[in-house]
Amino acid sequence: MIRVLIADDQEMVRMGFRMILDAQDDIEVVADVADGVSAVTKARELRPDVCLLDIRMPGLDGLEVTRQLAGPDVTDPLKVVVVTTFDLDEYVHTALRNGASGFLLKDAGPALLIEAIRAAERGDALVSPQITVRLLKHFDGANGHKRNVPPPTEPLTARELDVVKAAARGLTNTEIGAELYLSLSTVKTHLASVQGKVGARNRVEIAAWAWRSGVVD
Repeated sequence: MIRVLIADDQEMVRMGFRMILDAQDDIEVVADVADGVSAVTKARELRPDVCLLDIRMPGLDGLEVTRQLAGPDVTDPLKVVVVTTFDLDEYVHTALRNGASGFLLKDAGPALLIEAIRAAERGDALVSPQITVRLLKHFDGANGHKRNVPPPTEPLTARELDVVKAAARGLTNTEIGAELYLSLSTVKTHLASVQGKVGARNRVEIAAWAWRSGVVD
């Protein structure tokens, strides 16, 4: 079972998410809370597989909760999917920088919500398709200006570059495998190797690195 914590300040939203998720055979909602402080406390206590966080909450907002649970300085990070009404670039950028494994709009629909949770749990990532490439481009390569990015500790192989480019376009592991005629395990192996070489913690950071470094333009 995928154990999920829901944090949203609107009770109706929490109830709706709980109904959708509890109807799945492989997902269990272990807690739902109405504010950021409770989200951090409960998440650290229960160690859910995935935390589903709203951005605008009392106490601590979802971006700060994400940083405390999944940020670069967290020793044993949790998986976080941010779900919000607001399609603002700055929110997405901050969420991804703070370690989020996914970013969805609340109008994305139940199917995408469920898939984002399953993706996060298996180490994949899902960002609302309509904003993936636009946001990564703007985030890390606006106006064609590449940022100074430390080089990989070892050169990426040609196949690893193919996988990185596909990930940077927002493809899931399964889609990458189908496009490049690779098994799912091989895709994961390549991504794990790239993570080590570029200092990324997840596939979202790999995609961001690809845009920053000019691997994708």
